[in-house]
Amino acid sequence: MNATEILWQAARVGEKRALPILSFPAAKALGIPVDEMARSAELQAKAVFHASRLPTAAAVSPMDLSIEAEAFGARVRFAPDEVPAVTGQLVPDEDAAKALAVPDLARGRVPVSLAAIAAEKAQIADKPLLAGVIGPFSLAGRLMDVSEILYACVDEPETVHLVVEKAARFVTSYIQALREAGADGVVMAEPLAGVLSPAMMEEFSCGAVQAVISTVQRADFPVVYHNCGRLAPAAYPMLADLGAAAYHFGNAIQMMDALAAMPRDVLVMGNVDPAGVLTSGTPARVREATLALMAACGKAENFLPSTGCDVPYAAPWENIEAFFAAVEEAQA
Repeated sequence: MNATEILWQAARVGEKRALPILSFPAAKALGIPVDEMARSAELQAKAVFHASRLPTAAAVSPMDLSIEAEAFGARVRFAPDEVPAVTGQLVPDEDAAKALAVPDLARGRVPVSLAAIAAEKAQIADKPLLAGVIGPFSLAGRLMDVSEILYACVDEPETVHLVVEKAARFVTSYIQALREAGADGVVMAEPLAGVLSPAMMEEFSCGAVQAVISTVQRADFPVVYHNCGRLAPAAYPMLADLGAAAYHFGNAIQMMDALAAMPRDVLVMGNVDPAGVLTSGTPARVREATLALMAACGKAENFLPSTGCDVPYAAPWENIEAFFAAVEEAQA
């Protein structure tokens, strides 16, 4: 299945199909607690299949951004109604960074994730299946502690570079394994880069991301780069040079500006607020926000309507249905 071609078809003006990230609210709709789903390939496949029955452009596996850090040895906190979260600091200093080993793909819940992709692919034949992974700098932040890595970018840049390089090596091998398991493409989430200045983003994130993309992306296996930071607009030219097939932006930015700044030969996705609108809003509020997004961006031939990030577990299913209904209404 050529996921790149199918996503471009889904972006056709007047026929656009949405691409929100829905596995966690789908799990809630099925009565599956997050902590159980995180450890079960079967439950992940059930949730992804449930979400895929909506008129989505593609199915997307759970965006659990703790998996990679856990494989390195980080501690993870699980809860029934929250996405797993990394706790503590695995890499406190340069010595720990030097000693940090790049794990193999048998560590932690990586085998569960690979088995889930295989199970999802076996059930979903009518649309592409996109796997979810974390970006190198965001992974390094979970290993070094999110707050501490921002200080270290100034005070200990060599340590940050070392951890990011090891993170990129693991992410590359993980994506290759996901493709072999059945994924048709991948969404690479690099949210922590979105709080960096353009100069720091270039130094600590973009080179590593570009290296991963150049290694794993194929004509029929797209990388969707996600950056939900409010500072992303200052880096649009730099992000365009990453070489991703598609770019997914958060609701902290204006989608019209992103479309104007990014090349027309790449797909651009976003950006209804997943928390403030889809989770906390009403169906009427979801409709209003989605119609506004479509009015502003729906005529762009490289635009796919989506959410600004993955949709929280608590999002009411009627709000998600209202989002899809509004995408169709805007094109009627």
